[in-house]
Amino acid sequence: MDRYLSPPPTSCVAVCVWIPLFALRCEEARRPELASQPSALLAPDASRRVVWQVSPLARHAGVRPGMTVSQAIGLCPALRLCEPDPVHYDERFALLLAALARVSPVVEPAELGLAYVGTDGLEGLYGRPERQVEFVIRVLNAECGVRSAEFDVRPSMPHAALNTPHSAFRTPYFRVGWGQGKFVAWVAATRAKPGCAIIVHAGEEGKFLAAQPVAVLPLDPDAHRRLRQLGLRTLGRLAALPEEAIVSQFGRAGRRWWRLAAGATTEPVVGRVLPEPISVSLTFFTPVADREMLVLALERLIERALRHPRRTGWRVQAVRARAELERAASWLAAATLKDPSADRDHIAAPLKTRLAQTPPAGAVERLVVEFTAFAPGTAELQLFARDAGAAARAGQRRALRSAVQEITLRLKRPMLHHVIEVQPWSRLPERRYALIDYEP
Repeated sequence: MDRYLSPPPTSCVAVCVWIPLFALRCEEARRPELASQPSALLAPDASRRVVWQVSPLARHAGVRPGMTVSQAIGLCPALRLCEPDPVHYDERFALLLAALARVSPVVEPAELGLAYVGTDGLEGLYGRPERQVEFVIRVLNAECGVRSAEFDVRPSMPHAALNTPHSAFRTPYFRVGWGQGKFVAWVAATRAKPGCAIIVHAGEEGKFLAAQPVAVLPLDPDAHRRLRQLGLRTLGRLAALPEEAIVSQFGRAGRRWWRLAAGATTEPVVGRVLPEPISVSLTFFTPVADREMLVLALERLIERALRHPRRTGWRVQAVRARAELERAASWLAAATLKDPSADRDHIAAPLKTRLAQTPPAGAVERLVVEFTAFAPGTAELQLFARDAGAAARAGQRRALRSAVQEITLRLKRPMLHHVIEVQPWSRLPERRYALIDYEP
C-alpha cells in the first residue's frame, strides 16, 4: 500500500462528463417502459418517503423532488414510483469511471453521474481538444450501448460543439464539456445538448462565462437569493464588481465565487489513487429485518475485515456497508473517518448511525462491509507489517486463496463457508447462526 502515500495525479485541463438523473436513467435501462411514462425515484436515505429524482414527464405534471408520495400522486395519478437500488447505481457509476480511466489516468468522481477527466498531455495521443472530446464520447457511447459513428464538428459556433448522429437510443443522456479547470468544463457540460459536447478553448473562458447565470456557481439558496436581489444575475455582472466588494458581503465564499466567475482561478482535476478494497460478506439463512441483529452482524463483519492480513499496519479511512434486500432492492451506507482508525467501534459508529436514521426498506438477505481507503499506522505497526513472520503468513494466505479459487472454479460456485454465531438466544435454530463465504 506504499503507493497510496504518493500525491494523486492532477490535471489543469478538464473534460466534464455529466449524466443528469443518473439513478433514474439506470432504472430506465432496466425497465425501458419507464421512459414513456411519468416516473420518479424515491429517496434512499430519507426518514420519510419522499421523491428524489423526477422524470421530465413527471416534472411537466408538477412533481418536484422533495415532495411526499401523496403530494406527487395527487399531482400526477399516473406516476410510476420506483424503489431505490443504490448499490446498483454505485456499480453502474463505477463501470462508467472505469471506462473513462481508459481515456486518461486522471479521473475524479464528483457525485453520482458527474465526473471529471484530466487531459493534460493527451494531445500526443488524441490530438486537438475536438479529437479528445470525440474519444471520450466514443467511450461513453460504448458504455451506454450506443453505436459508434463519426461526429460533426461545427467550429463556426461561438464555442465549438460536437453533435452525435442517430444512434441505437433515441436520446443519449450524457453531456460533455471541455475547458481549463473543472468549473469551466462543468458550465460547458450544463450548456451542452444531450449526447453533445461544448468546448471552451483557452483564452475564451471570460467571454463564455460572462453570459452564464449565477446559478452555475456552488451557491446555497440564501446566497443565490441575495445575489439576485443585488441585480447580479450573470457571472459577467458579478465579475465586473471589485473583488473586495464581494468579499465584504459574502466572505471567503464570495472570493471563490468572484474568481470562478472572472475565470481567475483554475481548479484542477485530482485523480484517485484506488486501493484494493478489503471486502467481507454475510449471507443470512432467512432475510433479517431486526435492527439489533443487523448491528451485531455489522460489528462481526468489521472485526473480520480488521483481521485481514492486508490491513496489518494500516488504519481504515473509508468504509461502506451495502445490503441486498428482498425484491431486488438494496441499501448503501458509506463513511469517511475524520480520524483513521483500526478500532471496531470507531469504524462502526457512522454506519450504525446511518442504520438507525435510515434503515433498509426491507429485510436483508446479504450484508457486505468494505474498507475502501487506508492511512498508514504508527512506525511500530509499519515495521510489524513488514517483518519476516508477516511475509511468511502472507505467502500461506496466497497459497490458500489460490486453492479456494481453484475449488470454486471447478465446482462453479463457492463451497467453503464459515459458520458464525449471530443470534444465539433465538428460539429459531436457523437464526442462531449464519454462513459467510470462506475468504482466506
